[in-house]
Amino acid sequence: MTGNFRDYISASRHSLYTKLILRCIQIQCVAIAIGIWMLSGAKLQAAQPYKHWNSPLELTQEESTNQEPVALPYQLKPTPILIAAPENFNPGLRLPPPTPPALPKPPPTPTEPTEAMVAKRTVAKRTAFGITVLESIQTDFRNDTDNFGQNNLFIEPKAQFRLSNGNKILFKTGFNFFEQRGVESITNIPFQIGWQGKIGQATLQTAAGVDLFNRLPTAINLNVKLEAPILPPKVSSSGRLVSGLTLSANLDQAPYKSNARTLENQITAWRFGPDLYWQIDRDTSLFSSLRLGNYNDGNSEIQSFSRLERKFGQFSLAANLFTWSYDRDLERTSGYFSPPDFLVYNAEVAWEGNIFDFLRCRLSANLGRQQLKGEFDNANTYQSRCTVKLSPNIEADLGYSFSNVRNQDTGASAYDGNSLTGQLRIKF
Repeated sequence: MTGNFRDYISASRHSLYTKLILRCIQIQCVAIAIGIWMLSGAKLQAAQPYKHWNSPLELTQEESTNQEPVALPYQLKPTPILIAAPENFNPGLRLPPPTPPALPKPPPTPTEPTEAMVAKRTVAKRTAFGITVLESIQTDFRNDTDNFGQNNLFIEPKAQFRLSNGNKILFKTGFNFFEQRGVESITNIPFQIGWQGKIGQATLQTAAGVDLFNRLPTAINLNVKLEAPILPPKVSSSGRLVSGLTLSANLDQAPYKSNARTLENQITAWRFGPDLYWQIDRDTSLFSSLRLGNYNDGNSEIQSFSRLERKFGQFSLAANLFTWSYDRDLERTSGYFSPPDFLVYNAEVAWEGNIFDFLRCRLSANLGRQQLKGEFDNANTYQSRCTVKLSPNIEADLGYSFSNVRNQDTGASAYDGNSLTGQLRIKF
């Protein structure tokens, strides 16, 4: 595999560098122009505090019984599905959101229930004596369908354990099902175990496992992520992240779970590249990602995605830019969408707010354009997601997305895709 990487990098160096430079220039020009416009317009808006900060991070604050915000550590919430995000095209390689910075935990407030304080002390004692503590269980659900008979179903529970030294053990399994016209359906059960810990100021997360299939050979999967703060995070007195810059390096290898035909052809891919998250100010953020890919069928790819977002109270405005290019178009032989030059750009308008105390929803619309093989077409996506707080320790999400952004070459035929997503989170 090391030889393949060397050959791949040597053979594709000049073409990749040329494409990469052009992509970076495009992204910088668009991001700078939109950023100047959004930041200049933002000066006319009064800053309003709010409890949720999302896209690409979805973070919430824990609250005391009197509903006043306190500076407790943020929690990861499900990343909203973006119209041009790579995970929309590669369901098996969804980009995880950047890990939020570790924020200081204040002493318990006088209004905190006595039972909660006792529970915290009990967990602290158990951890101090070296007992592994189950922190949370998160179950992800996603069902993707389109008007060409393709259906991908993902159900993947994940458990997180905390060790006595503060490190974490992660375990993931699940049930996945792939159905496509002209191909016998495929069932997949993934197993993966991971470790997460600190190395100085950096956070290292590694995981490895196997993918079992009903009629295909067992395949290996692994990923490594190293994340480090470039600018120290600044936090307001209410616990909100005001500014910060985080850079991460990512390496992944797994079967390419694009569709049943790709799995039947036993396509696997190595992907590597950086992610950058910049909280410019309390209401403005920038996320950028780059991925270089190397496939076992000899193909190679470059993906880039950038998102600039500005919040205005419960409303937000964002600009997304996604580019994707392959050395060869192997969709007819290998089965996966491999455009030589694919471009999507759009503007997103979203609203998020509380419907009831226990129910929070987000609605968004993305309007833009997509380019494939030199031809332009509209690129629109409509999304909704609601979060129900069932108890202080249990939350559930349900979302729906409709998009005409392509994930296969359909020629002159229109493409429509639907996604039904959900997540159940239980904290212990």
